[in-house]
Amino acid sequence: MLLKNASILVVDDDPDVLTAVRLLLKTEAKEVMTEKNPENLRWHLSKDKFDLVLLDMNFTSPVNTGNEGIFWLNEIKKMKSDASVVMITAYGDIDLAVRSLKEGAADFVVKPWHNEKLLAIIRETLRRKSDKTAVRPSLQAGSVIGKELIGESEAMQEIFLKIEKIAPTDANILILGENGTGKDLIAKAIHQQSLRAHKPFVKVDVGALTETLFESELFGHKKGAFTDAREDRVGRFESANGGTLFLDEIGNIPLHLQAKLLSVLQNRQVIRLGSNEPVPIDIRLICATNLPLQELANESRFRKDLIYRINTVEIVMPPLRKRGNDIILLAKHFSRIYSGKYMKPLKEFGPKALEKLMSYHFPGNVRELQYTVERAVIMSDNDILKDSDLIFSPIESQSSLDTESAGFKLSAIEKSTILKVIEKHNGNITRAAKELGLTRTALYRRLSKYDI
Repeated sequence: MLLKNASILVVDDDPDVLTAVRLLLKTEAKEVMTEKNPENLRWHLSKDKFDLVLLDMNFTSPVNTGNEGIFWLNEIKKMKSDASVVMITAYGDIDLAVRSLKEGAADFVVKPWHNEKLLAIIRETLRRKSDKTAVRPSLQAGSVIGKELIGESEAMQEIFLKIEKIAPTDANILILGENGTGKDLIAKAIHQQSLRAHKPFVKVDVGALTETLFESELFGHKKGAFTDAREDRVGRFESANGGTLFLDEIGNIPLHLQAKLLSVLQNRQVIRLGSNEPVPIDIRLICATNLPLQELANESRFRKDLIYRINTVEIVMPPLRKRGNDIILLAKHFSRIYSGKYMKPLKEFGPKALEKLMSYHFPGNVRELQYTVERAVIMSDNDILKDSDLIFSPIESQSSLDTESAGFKLSAIEKSTILKVIEKHNGNITRAAKELGLTRTALYRRLSKYDI
């Protein structure tokens, strides 16, 4: 269906959004109606036939579901309306918007948007609507983004969709995930699909920077600023100007240096060591850490105001053990790469080898799988890789065992401490919880956990 023949209903409680969309679509569509109160949705849909509904994710209506957009999406579905629904969302609600696709939305648009982008989404939605056999491409993002980021699992499809939506914006991104999950590949993919793709992509492993080098590396220095400063040096912020700066292992920055980083991000300018002259910077910031967000949010470790600054949108990379058949997909990908690199016939995987891969927990994630397949390709003399050719890293295995062992020891200590404190207070849970520094509810959870 062509946009010029379409009837569109826009539902948003922000009058500025309604005005902007009405003016944009007035000359593009056959009919545009706007509605501030979602409670009137049913009346509109029973009275008129719409081809498309633009529906906000958040309202201030009496419906208090925590995700009102999905509530009203389901109400539209209950009415058996033929209208396709495009959700309007903010950066912070992208996870919810992805969920709305599974609930039946045709697509979503992130605000603030470029008018051309919104029109493109509307046109594509109407085109798919007219083709009853078409499948929404956003749920078929494919198994590959770029040349290296691969996955067909549901978790990776959601990440691909997020990348597609956030890459053209300048939103700051925080990528979370265990070591070896491919956080750097996500950062590269976002840059490659952004409007800054033709500009520099600069990666800095801030965890590897000493405190004395931190400011010099990131902000640059003037000749003579310190003993070894024999010439002027441009910092990584300036090197990335116009492009993307990727700060890896952001969780390892000491607190006093976090304040300096925050100042640069707020002021959008750097001052080289040994200089008083500010240099304006224009970068898109992507950060990554292997720390869970809850641990990162501990103010004794990381400033909350810096978290808010770097975390407009977060992407959580799943561990490989939770990606199902992606393990096989990636193993075959690495086999093709290393068979070519070492000039060997293409190595295929035998049934037992595949079974071994799928049953292993991969504490080292994709990186461990990559090294395992590389070694197998090098050492095997057969075209078919057997289970005995797959030797997992003893480093990762021992590390995993050590972690599990430490976990068992900590659990034993915690259980013993709880028992002693409860005994001390003659079974009085309130007093025991107070001494342990827990709420009564938290203590009851631990009692249940340890079957006390």
